[in-house]
Amino acid sequence: MTAFEFYTQEKQLQEQNLKAANKQLQLSSMLRLLIFLILACGVYYFFSTWKIVLLLIFIGIAIFLFLVSRHSNLKYKRDKVLELVKLNELELKILDRDFKSQPSGLEYMDPLHAYSQDIDLFGKGSFFQYMNRSSLKEGEARLAAMLTENSIDKISKKQDAVKELSEKVKWRQEFSAVAKLVKTDTSSTSVIRWFKNYESFTPKFIPVLGWLVISISFLLIAAYYANYLNGWIVFGWFLAGWGFTGLYVKKINPLATNVGKVQETFHQYHQLLGMIEKTTFKSEKLKALQKKIIIQDKKASLILKDFSKAISAMDQRNNAIFIALGNGFLLWDLRQAYRLEKWIKAHSQSVEGWFKVIEVIDAFNSLGNFSFNHADYVFPQINKGEHVIKAKNTAHPLLDPKKRVTNDFEIDNEQFFIITGANMAGKSTFLRTVSLQIVMANIGLPVCASYCAYSPIKLITSMRTTDSLTDDESYFFSELKRLQFIVNAIKTDTYFIILDEILKGTNSTDKAIGSKKFIQKLVKSRSTGIIATHDLSLCEVSQELSQVKNHYFDAEIINDQLYFDYKFKNGICQNMNASFLLKKMEIVD
Repeated sequence: MTAFEFYTQEKQLQEQNLKAANKQLQLSSMLRLLIFLILACGVYYFFSTWKIVLLLIFIGIAIFLFLVSRHSNLKYKRDKVLELVKLNELELKILDRDFKSQPSGLEYMDPLHAYSQDIDLFGKGSFFQYMNRSSLKEGEARLAAMLTENSIDKISKKQDAVKELSEKVKWRQEFSAVAKLVKTDTSSTSVIRWFKNYESFTPKFIPVLGWLVISISFLLIAAYYANYLNGWIVFGWFLAGWGFTGLYVKKINPLATNVGKVQETFHQYHQLLGMIEKTTFKSEKLKALQKKIIIQDKKASLILKDFSKAISAMDQRNNAIFIALGNGFLLWDLRQAYRLEKWIKAHSQSVEGWFKVIEVIDAFNSLGNFSFNHADYVFPQINKGEHVIKAKNTAHPLLDPKKRVTNDFEIDNEQFFIITGANMAGKSTFLRTVSLQIVMANIGLPVCASYCAYSPIKLITSMRTTDSLTDDESYFFSELKRLQFIVNAIKTDTYFIILDEILKGTNSTDKAIGSKKFIQKLVKSRSTGIIATHDLSLCEVSQELSQVKNHYFDAEIINDQLYFDYKFKNGICQNMNASFLLKKMEIVD
């Protein structure tokens, strides 16, 4: 089954489930209304007998709370199905190359990074915008970190994880749907920071006192209904409970507010942990992540669920009638505060690790989804051979498959290619194709090619240098700083270097001399890479340095029309098109 067929089928199935879920919600709403009307009639009928009225109110509150909880569960089920519908609609949309409404990831672009500004990794129409399916903001940040890590470690293990998640399509979609339901402005980082700085305030004797108060309250109310006790004694006991709670209310309120902000996070995260715990993983990387949330005495998902339940219990204080009776007769706020603080003290140190596992899985889901959507792509064969890259029918993944032109590309260790060519002939696109292929290979993704052998190498580029008005830097000085950055980097590590028309900020003679000397330096450092240029004199370097090879992209004028074949060729380009375009566009005569 193709990706298109799967998403179409799954969308239809989830739309049917959505209709059923909406019907259940309507029935639930009607049932709650019916119970309310019955309760109202009972209160009206027994209004003169206030003991019965009070009993009806107690029973009514209990039933209503149960129905509210049940309705919330049904609503959650409906919302999850709705997210699944949206997920499949989105995939069908992106398969049709419509992805510009997705998050661009522009905030992750760093001009000082080795390559993130140069290769359309982030921003409008970027690779990140095309492939990112992270449901959590923190997962999105971890995906951006993967793309910019520039690490060549354990690539085969990353590939295994991506392949496995590619096959777990329904699991990935359910994970994403649950994660999408996390609606909170409080980041996981803020939650962890709050845990680390939290100071407890509830006395240690609260559990014992709480049960004692509950027992006495039950006995007093029972005695009152049996006419053994005056109602003023019960009322006095009620006021005493409120008075004791009032001693701590200034500390209870901030605690309730803060846990209320993270309620959604914990409600969803414990379910996400449960999904990870219950799944059987085969790849070493995913098994290692799963192992981090396995605890001998109790599952991490259940521990988070306990905290989620404690938050929900504290949240009952928003019900005025319940909290009035609860604090008077049950010391409700204090008991729930103690419960929350006990959990924070016992588990706050583990939360950061659990959250990280969820967020890394969320990021890896994007990689698995990309692999599933591109079944025709290949995972690079990782080796330490003579070739840094040997690829057949390679192309840029953002180009329309129906229109793109593929190329074979092979470059050996310590080789340097000089690429010349006419304007718009495909030089810059080719540089970004090779750059992105290296990035994709390093994070474990399949690449857009029919075959690829790859000897892992880090990437560094200089393609989009800009001047800095805020730092009072000229374009030329910014370019020099970038080249200095590259020179310093290759002193300590091995990189694949990609340069696009360097030293543009100076005159042509000075540029030719400087560019030639810079290439000589790079070759001497035993680097590997590509430089694109319009300066044909730079190609002469190949005559003195055997490591340098010349290639080009061509343009032809056929029937007074400019024609590009976008094919990567050996040799030096002889056809340029600037003069032709100036005349064609009637800019010059």
